[in-house]
Amino acid sequence: MQFLVPQFIEIEPKIIGPITARQFIIMLAGGIILVISYKLADFSLFVTEGLMVIFFVYLFGWFKPGGQMFHYFLLNFIQSVFRKPALRIWGKETIKEKEKEEIKLSIKEDIPAELIRKKLISSKLSELSLIVDTGGAYREE
Repeated sequence: MQFLVPQFIEIEPKIIGPITARQFIIMLAGGIILVISYKLADFSLFVTEGLMVIFFVYLFGWFKPGGQMFHYFLLNFIQSVFRKPALRIWGKETIKEKEKEEIKLSIKEDIPAELIRKKLISSKLSELSLIVDTGGAYREE
């Protein structure tokens, strides 16, 4: 049995030309605010409020940062500011005592330090890959 899969579900349906229902409601609310401010304020205050209302109508109706609607962007921004973001700080681990002794021996025996570093890095990588592969069941000794 075949099912029809809806296409273009992110696209809002247009009701009046290129204007969607959401944009029409935002414009209607902005118009009502403009009429109320025209009746209650003097002309200079009305012009100032009108410019602010038009700015916010454009911002919430048409501006899409990152391809998402502005009110979603604003909610995500507020949540990320007020919620403490998880800081992921890499702390360099200290070299174990055995590895320090190996480095001291390599210096005495004139073995290049690069070979010792490669050995240390590869052993650490193999331990980390084992931890990842076992899902955390294996721990360092």
